[in-house]
Amino acid sequence: MSKDALHELRDRLRSFAEERDWGQFHTPKNLAMALAGEAGEVIEHFQWLSAEQSATLDDTTREEVALELADVLLYLVRLADVLEVDLAEAARRKLAINAGRYPAEKARGRADKYHRL
Repeated sequence: MSKDALHELRDRLRSFAEERDWGQFHTPKNLAMALAGEAGEVIEHFQWLSAEQSATLDDTTREEVALELADVLLYLVRLADVLEVDLAEAARRKLAINAGRYPAEKARGRADKYHRL
């Protein structure tokens, strides 16, 4: 998602919340808890599936997962907005950090934590 797309989504969410006077409820704590709850709803869809089953969802389940992922994204973008975090910039910085922690020549094909490479 481009920086512009994130900003557009942020602005739409901000307006959505303002139109409903929800700013009073959108504290960082509440938004973080809602984000975790929605991530849990994503997990529920995969909880008892094998790795193969999780990669081959039926259309109905895939759509349900898509909507849960959208909820996660919406809460994440809203939380970043309330905390005045430029999410696209933070993601770019984190990707650069991870590139240093997980150099391709050491990390390729491995799932080890960076300090064990």
